[in-house]
Amino acid sequence: MATAYVLLNTEIGAEKHVLNALEKIDGVEEAHHLWGVYDIIANVKADNIEKLKFIITKRIEKIGKINSKLTMIINEKHPATLEGHVIFEQNPIPL
Repeated sequence: MATAYVLLNTEIGAEKHVLNALEKIDGVEEAHHLWGVYDIIANVKADNIEKLKFIITKRIEKIGKINSKLTMIINEKHPATLEGHVIFEQNPIPL
């Protein structure tokens, strides 16, 4: 399965419009409003890379009110593991 994360900058005040439109697109698994440089992140999945490209370049582009887009297509999936990693310290050092 082909997967991508798409970061979107919308016109001012258009976030809700874009999120509502993304919800209606087959292949958009989830979409969230962000604070920061980008306004929205969407997780897009399709059976193959060609369908994924179509969803991103044709379906999402048709929404309108999107000023810019950054697409990150996942190359390989590796299972994430937390084994051996420190998540937080029990006794943080006071500042």
